[in-house]
Amino acid sequence: MTKIITISNHKGGVGKTTSAINIGAGLNKLGKKVLLIDLDPQANLSQNLGITDSNRTIYGALRGLHGLEPTSIKPGFDLIPSTLDLSGAEIELSGEAGREFILKELLEPIKKKYDFILIDSPPSLGLLTINAFTASDEIFIPLQAEFLALQGLTKLVEVINKIKKRLNPSLKIGGVFITQYDSRKVLNRDVVEAIKNHFPKEILSTSIRDNIALAKAQTQGLDIFRYNQKSQGANDYLSLSKEILKIKNFKKPK
Repeated sequence: MTKIITISNHKGGVGKTTSAINIGAGLNKLGKKVLLIDLDPQANLSQNLGITDSNRTIYGALRGLHGLEPTSIKPGFDLIPSTLDLSGAEIELSGEAGREFILKELLEPIKKKYDFILIDSPPSLGLLTINAFTASDEIFIPLQAEFLALQGLTKLVEVINKIKKRLNPSLKIGGVFITQYDSRKVLNRDVVEAIKNHFPKEILSTSIRDNIALAKAQTQGLDIFRYNQKSQGANDYLSLSKEILKIKNFKKPK
């Protein structure tokens, strides 16, 4: 069964797009068919995978100009790219009947082709994010190991609960994971403990350590595994992908 997951945090700079790319690539490396959807008008996910000039974007699909037409990154690893035009979508779609369900309906014809669909949501809680939540089974939240990590999370959880109550009864927080972690820093360790107290059931055991290779991979239009599969970043995201497979009851690849 296809799992649809949104990577979401309306606080910028937490590694949301980096995580969407590399969890997707990690799951693909573990033998799963993965579709990434770049639902952020900044299109950073698309750019970071080297896709900058597609004529078949999520914007055109949401506007009804065409269906979802994935771009292949490598075998079993596809992308629906974004474009700056998406920044106007919330206004353009505001008068549409059932506007919260547009993405969910677009995914129906193609979702069975994939084991996982990962949505990189924008750093806001508007109509695009609501579409992502309505279409998803679970929300995964990346959090920096810093003092203000939990600031604003109350609003995110509030929105998730409203979507669950009104639009998507099966929606839940599937996991919370730590990014840009440095175990040598006392503050980082203290923040992780605070996050564990806040999300005792949802916190994942894998943390993503601060690693320059992750940033360098993006400048080359590559996921971390194609850039440097022996790097610390690759090890962390592969561990995180394995943990996601385990908690989602997927069989481990042989």
